[in-house]
Amino acid sequence: MKTTIHYVKKFIKALLLFVFLFSFKMNAQDDENKGISVYQYRQVQQDQMEEFIARETKYWSKVAESAIAKGNLTFWGLFEKVGGFDMPNSPNILFINTYKDIDNANMGEIWNPSAVWPNVPMDQMETSSMSKVNHMLFVKPEGWVKASNAEPENDYKFIKMIYHNASNPGNLVALEDKHWGPFIQSAMDSGKNKQKAWGNSRILSPSGPEMKANTISVDIYSTLKETLDPTWDENTVFPTEGLTEIMALETDQRISFVYRIVKVVTAPQQ
Repeated sequence: MKTTIHYVKKFIKALLLFVFLFSFKMNAQDDENKGISVYQYRQVQQDQMEEFIARETKYWSKVAESAIAKGNLTFWGLFEKVGGFDMPNSPNILFINTYKDIDNANMGEIWNPSAVWPNVPMDQMETSSMSKVNHMLFVKPEGWVKASNAEPENDYKFIKMIYHNASNPGNLVALEDKHWGPFIQSAMDSGKNKQKAWGNSRILSPSGPEMKANTISVDIYSTLKETLDPTWDENTVFPTEGLTEIMALETDQRISFVYRIVKVVTAPQQ
């Protein structure tokens, strides 16, 4: 009997270890599959904005589309800031590029337009001379939920980027995924607000005292009015406990900016 119990205990321990390692491996694979995003903030003069956007949407979105088809990118997005402060000196364009494997991403190949546009001279496509890069962040996508009836092509028009500075960014993201993600999913699906999607991410670099944020959350809407002044059903019950924990981790006031979603290219959903 003792021998049997001994082997049962060993089997249970081995089983638990297998479950743990399998779960860890799957979580690591999920984390890896999210890739790393590069947030590039640019400033474009207003008298050149129309041409800048025309070139990016006509030419470079197709280059990004080709890179996505080859498995080098999973996301390309162009966003134009709505409003702002110190506007002559501030970025007004945001690019988000998510690389499947940033270490093996051949930037020269990915962003070489010759394969896609072999007969178009570079001076007709380039946008670098129309803009300057103000900031660049490396960001890890984390949680994401969307309204069950949302149609991205028709419903994703504006995005509010909310920057958080937390004493423990990993815990903040985990709490948001645990409490806010399911709540906002339910609220969107039941019509308690008009938000269409929500997501969060961690800022990997840069970091330090000059950086006033280490995580980013996004709220997506169909109209500018709802983005600026969201409305909620009066009977909405917010997850007080979760929000209290989240707020306790935030060390500074949140900073937010509103962007118009100009164009997005993504990998097909699996």
